[in-house]
Amino acid sequence: MHPLDRMNMSEQDLINQEVHNAYEAIKNGGIVLYPTDTVWGIGCDATNPEAIKKIYELKQREESKSMIVLMNSDRMMYQVFNNIPETAWQILDLAEKPTTLILDNPRNVAPNLIAPDKTLGVRLVKEPFCFKLMERMKKPLVSTSANISGMPTPTRFKEIDHHILDGVDYIVNLHHEKIAAIPSSIIKLGNDMTVKVIR
Repeated sequence: MHPLDRMNMSEQDLINQEVHNAYEAIKNGGIVLYPTDTVWGIGCDATNPEAIKKIYELKQREESKSMIVLMNSDRMMYQVFNNIPETAWQILDLAEKPTTLILDNPRNVAPNLIAPDKTLGVRLVKEPFCFKLMERMKKPLVSTSANISGMPTPTRFKEIDHHILDGVDYIVNLHHEKIAAIPSSIIKLGNDMTVKVIR
């Protein structure tokens, strides 16, 4: 699309166009660079082990270091977790900033997303782009910070390493000027009612 045409589009149309472009890449097993409700993320279909493997390789990260997934509804949460502790919903209701929960025994996601202790980190998001993309995918979206493993997490688009920019299949053209909020809180909840604040 010509840049001038892009300027005439409303923000809503722009989001819809970017959702379409990102979805096409993800549907074909690609990985995308996109703005989340916190920092810039690298993502793919959470049920596609080959796409997930591409992200681990791009980040030069061991597969034992699991990544989180974004979801956009309670229904999607229940597709992945059979048992969700009541505490999880209370934490999400009370949270004043984005909060990632680590929950036990996920299912219906790629095996290489699940941590060795059979847990998975998840975050419910309302951010318009991510929300609409998952509505289109009808699946959770992998989210991991857009950096090489061990390097600082970029707080804005222009800090993202060229290796990451060159390694993804699509770069979402939204919020390139925005400075990211701090990363999410992380809370681990066991089915045995244990609660552990990790970040």
